[in-house]
Amino acid sequence: MGGIVGKPESATSAWMPETKLEAKMVEAMQRRAAEGTALKSFNSIILKFPKIDDSLRNCKAIFEKFDEDSNGTIDHEELKKCFHKLEIKFTEEEITDLFEACDINKDMGMKFNEFIVLLCLVYLLKDDPTALRAKSWMGMPKLEATFETLVDAFVFLDKNKDGYVSRSEMTQAVTESGEGSTGRIAIKRFEEMDWDKNGMVNFKEFLFAFTRWCGVGENEDEEEGEEKN
Repeated sequence: MGGIVGKPESATSAWMPETKLEAKMVEAMQRRAAEGTALKSFNSIILKFPKIDDSLRNCKAIFEKFDEDSNGTIDHEELKKCFHKLEIKFTEEEITDLFEACDINKDMGMKFNEFIVLLCLVYLLKDDPTALRAKSWMGMPKLEATFETLVDAFVFLDKNKDGYVSRSEMTQAVTESGEGSTGRIAIKRFEEMDWDKNGMVNFKEFLFAFTRWCGVGENEDEEEGEEKN
């Protein structure tokens, strides 16, 4: 995602977003980064995995409510109805952009983990006066706090506050935690995030990696496999 101008990770380099949605994510993350982060180490992020996992799994009720045909995915029309019910005021173009960005398998339907990523992107991009508010989260006030934790984690990793996480920033974050074998750990985590292998990670890529780290979606896949056998 995105294209680079100048030398990678140099003081004068500029990573250019390739889509309108990516540009909006970067701009929103840069605004959020200006507020700082309460996280002090990569370990502090890892310690939050269980609580984040529980909170995200509780989104299953929202997902099932809007999966009207109960086929295990939410299609574009179901997503539009979901936005209407949750009082999310996005344009038709924005909804389409979000759907296409989160439908990573390009099968015209979002699975549960993809839906989680979409909701968190909505949280990041929302405009407080007109868009999503805590009361709209289907009676789940803790969900907004969970999404804020995920944004906070990305801000911690994005050391230069450019809206992306580079390999060197990931190495720095892990090294600051004082873990052994920091180089290998940092490279492994970074490669898990950098889906398109372009050397930079945006917030969407980070979220997909985070859901895998927490195990969100794994049980659902196992259950589907058991049903087919």
